[in-house]
Amino acid sequence: MSLTLSLSPSLPHAHLSPSLHPMSILRRLPTFPHHLKPLHLKPRRRYFATVAAAAVRQDTTVWTPVPLSEVSPAAESLFHISIDVSGAPDLAEGHTHAGQYLQLRLADVAKPTFLAIASPPSFASASGSFEFLVKSITGSTAEVLCGLKKGDVVEISQVMGRGFDIDRIQPPDAYPTVVIFATGSGISPIRSLIEAGFSANDRPDVRLYYGARSLKRMAYQDRFKEWEASGVKIVPVLSQPDGNWSGETGYVQAAFARAKQIYSPEGTGAILCGQKQMAEEVTSILVEEGVSSEKILKNF
Repeated sequence: MSLTLSLSPSLPHAHLSPSLHPMSILRRLPTFPHHLKPLHLKPRRRYFATVAAAAVRQDTTVWTPVPLSEVSPAAESLFHISIDVSGAPDLAEGHTHAGQYLQLRLADVAKPTFLAIASPPSFASASGSFEFLVKSITGSTAEVLCGLKKGDVVEISQVMGRGFDIDRIQPPDAYPTVVIFATGSGISPIRSLIEAGFSANDRPDVRLYYGARSLKRMAYQDRFKEWEASGVKIVPVLSQPDGNWSGETGYVQAAFARAKQIYSPEGTGAILCGQKQMAEEVTSILVEEGVSSEKILKNF
């Protein structure tokens, strides 16, 4: 008797001739080339169990319909979005730490989007609203969201994530230097952090390196004075400034590399949010300067 194999790309599993007795098949299987064995012998039960578990996890998301209370320009390609959660106090109570986020979905749009909450945790309980800074990207759920108006209804999930673990850089006298880095819409959870407070006024050196393409793309400029009054020095960094700009230029990581000024690495903490390359390069610079990676905080 012979054993017939079919290795068609559209049919990845080998096919056995129906004329063979089952025991003959079992005796012949060990003679297969090694690379073919997983094709026959690897059980698929685990795969289907994983898919089923993932589907269950996805189904556990609780979606709550809520109205928009504001949609307005914040900067070029950026929008202020405010969502009324006064009718869902359990959602407001879920925002306990700066840096947390949630999912938002729209009718007739298949893919939800993740949004970092820009308002501080106390804001939701006081005002009944969540605020966001959203970048409108062509073809995305965010683009559709930024085109809506006050009163339109969206659906949001429960608040997610642990946020920035500020306890790791407390107390202030043990960590007198805190350097903060944000690019583009990554300033959103950083706003939440600054306005929630982390004893910045009790630290002699707190700097925010905030990168954008130009001033037209830099949100929250109207809040800079308030932030500086709270103890945070703002260092705007523009990658494509106009001719009148006299401040820092290039990328955030390059601006920080020029300044550094890390006089006590063991007493330094850092907080990052924004472009992946920026976060990776800033982390490398800090670690090379002697800052512990445990003191470099992210919100994910």
